[in-house]
Amino acid sequence: MSSQDKQQLFTRRALILGGAQGLLLTSLVGRLYYLQVSSSDHYRTLSDKNRIHSRLIAPSRGQILDRSGKILATYHNAYRAIVIRDQATELSALLTSVQSILGLDNQDIDRIVQELKRKPRFVPVTLKEGLSWDEVTRLELHLPDLTGMSVEQGQNRSYPFGVETCHCVGYVATASEKDLDGDPLLELPGIRMGKSGIEKAYETELRGKPGVKQVELNAVRRIVRELSTTASTAGQEIQLTLDLELQQSVFQRLSMEIGAAAVILDAKRGGTLSYVSTPGFDANLFANGISKTAWEELLNHPQRPLNDKVLTGQYGPGSTFKMIVALAALEAGVITPTTPISCTGSVTLGDHDFHCHSWKYGGHGTVTLENAIAQSCDVYFYQIGKLLGIDPMAAMAKRFGLGSPTGIDLPGEKPGLVPSRQWKSLVMGKSWRLGETYNASIGQGYVLATPLQLAVMTARLVTGKAVWPHLVMGQDITEFEDMKLNPAHLKIVLSGMAKVVNESFGSGYASRITEPGFEMGGKTGSTQVQRITKRDREQGLASSANRPWHTREHALFVGYAPLNNPRFVTSVLVEHGGSGAKAAAPVARDILLMAQKMV
Repeated sequence: MSSQDKQQLFTRRALILGGAQGLLLTSLVGRLYYLQVSSSDHYRTLSDKNRIHSRLIAPSRGQILDRSGKILATYHNAYRAIVIRDQATELSALLTSVQSILGLDNQDIDRIVQELKRKPRFVPVTLKEGLSWDEVTRLELHLPDLTGMSVEQGQNRSYPFGVETCHCVGYVATASEKDLDGDPLLELPGIRMGKSGIEKAYETELRGKPGVKQVELNAVRRIVRELSTTASTAGQEIQLTLDLELQQSVFQRLSMEIGAAAVILDAKRGGTLSYVSTPGFDANLFANGISKTAWEELLNHPQRPLNDKVLTGQYGPGSTFKMIVALAALEAGVITPTTPISCTGSVTLGDHDFHCHSWKYGGHGTVTLENAIAQSCDVYFYQIGKLLGIDPMAAMAKRFGLGSPTGIDLPGEKPGLVPSRQWKSLVMGKSWRLGETYNASIGQGYVLATPLQLAVMTARLVTGKAVWPHLVMGQDITEFEDMKLNPAHLKIVLSGMAKVVNESFGSGYASRITEPGFEMGGKTGSTQVQRITKRDREQGLASSANRPWHTREHALFVGYAPLNNPRFVTSVLVEHGGSGAKAAAPVARDILLMAQKMV
């Protein structure tokens, strides 16, 4: 090959190589331009996301106060250990170390592992709450070797009177999966949500709004510095109509019984002054994370402390229902206040005897309305129930708030039951029978009511107004809707209730209030939990004292005070207390006297 050919070949190769180099250089410059100029904003954002981390700041949960400002639910500072899966390099080794340092058991570790799997990688998971200062110092000592874990200060819910107010104030607990509504706040460590009572009813108001903190992380994902902070907004403060001193006194009185419930209402405004169901439980158990053992003890307790008897306990109202029957009969015109009815101790229907279950089994002789209420004569009400019929009776009961929720600002209220011909036909596909009217006329059979409904019924009796109850301040109504009942009819019924406890022949006379100016009126009641057969009567088992506790009648009393200008009304239930006069009336006397002196 000539030197000229060699020169041409070299030139071509040089051109090709130069072109390739130029192309590569152009591509490199173009890529650099794309990365640093065209897409700079995009990659700066990615870089910041890797370096800058946003964390939610949990708000303080709103406090709950009684009517005078005493704290019923608050919060206190507490330390907790947390881990963020996205920042943990050796998660299994970290959990092993933490288990040893904090003394966690295998159940704790299983719970942590499940939470880590369920929650997004960047969401903190609580390892342990309520750390002691010794635990905090030991963890801080090991933190350099526990990448992804940190100790933070937070807040725990606290109930200074956790047992006395457990059912009305309620409690908070960790949100379950079905509770998660998309609010990222509920995923934060230490955050609790209302599970019952006011805590649940006013969850949105009490929860507050989270703040946001931006922090800069280093290569091992530890915080280098805080960049910015937007403060959280504390939850709303809720003030109740409840009177703490009265609440504690009523709780102490009811705790003398095996199982009981009582509610005291302001008859004129509807405010709930006391709301107690016993036995109770310590709401702090849930706020701090209840143990499996404690949870099982509450579930298996024979008196069901988790059940709110005031709101969800549905019981036959017994003779406390008789005022409704009396008013319905008076309004319908089937009797007058002086209509005489003879009580010989029982009424026979077919082959069945309907007995007069009050304290005078031989019969009351000839009685009129006031004395029939005062002596709780069943036969009198069997007869006027027969004259009246079930449907007018049911209509009057509903006007007094029975058979449907009262609308109090608490979750989970039960409606009770007011039977009628239509109800039985729809539910059972059967026609109504006269014997069922007899039972309903004395508050037995299908009739069911909660203690709260009976208190509302009593408030409506003493005012003639459609009073409804509430627990949160600021809902007082100065003038409830008039029920448009004949005032003379209300007066005669209240006169009968006054005689119940203030006349020697009244069924509740032994529990009267003797202090001048504090006298009360009311009505005793009891409701069977099992049928008393003829054989039971022959064997002396008609008396509840001769039967096992769980087969005895529930004892009830509804009352009001003071007698001439009622301000307070109450409904008392003593489970399996037997006689309303012997078990429930003394409780009502004590708590109505307390209310008049304390509020």
